[in-house]
Amino acid sequence: MPHSAGINRRQQAIMKYIREYGTAQVEALAESFKVTPQTIRRDLNRLYDQELVQRVHGGAIVKDNVENLGYRSRKILMAEEKSAIAKRAATLLPDNVSLFINIGTTTEKVAEYLTSHRGLLVITNNINVASLLWPNRGMEVIVANGTIRHQDGGIVGSSTEEFIQKFKVDYAIIGCSSIEDSEIFDFDLREVRVAQAIIKRARSIILVTDSIKFNRRAPIRLGDLSQIDYLVTDNGISQQAIRTCRNNDVHLEIVNIPSNEQPDSNNTKAINYGN
Repeated sequence: MPHSAGINRRQQAIMKYIREYGTAQVEALAESFKVTPQTIRRDLNRLYDQELVQRVHGGAIVKDNVENLGYRSRKILMAEEKSAIAKRAATLLPDNVSLFINIGTTTEKVAEYLTSHRGLLVITNNINVASLLWPNRGMEVIVANGTIRHQDGGIVGSSTEEFIQKFKVDYAIIGCSSIEDSEIFDFDLREVRVAQAIIKRARSIILVTDSIKFNRRAPIRLGDLSQIDYLVTDNGISQQAIRTCRNNDVHLEIVNIPSNEQPDSNNTKAINYGN
């Protein structure tokens, strides 16, 4: 089982490297990051413990393929970027609106930054989101019915889809596992079907996703970027991905994460790419 402690910025950078190339050797990583092989081995051991990579002789390979990373591992990976993305996404939501929030570690982070909002009606198929928001007397929280996934508290199934159809809301906050060209993908067909229902029943769609999702692959098509109104991500996004978003009329919000600093209110800024 993965531990709950986080991974440091170099270890996150190693994860990005492994995800980009699929595999990495200790010596190549040591040269790339200008540290000793012993340091890289300690870093990889940490990533092994977190179940973020698989062991191979002399290095590591990317873990995810047709199955997503575990919930705890997803919470750890790109945690600083997710927090900054979520903070920015929350500023896009005014008070006194209705919204869906679906399954995902980044969408859960958005919920954390909504606690000061007032007059919200939040409908969610995420038990963790409901747990974060229900104590707030300034908003109403409605939890979708369906089957609760043990691994992450997501609620899925045909009854969840039917429940979503009862509403028409102002905004939807959704996540994904992969963006390839202009298509959006995820791993669980049941989760995808609920997300598709959410997209159909919201007037404005906000996709929150860290830049590593542009380098991942997932097997089940969720939708297309042309269905998205806002995409909030970090400055690891490539120029090609930026062009793809703009070509699909997506309002792009890029949160700047300095490479050697912690993101906070003083050093995190949004780079706005309007339509």
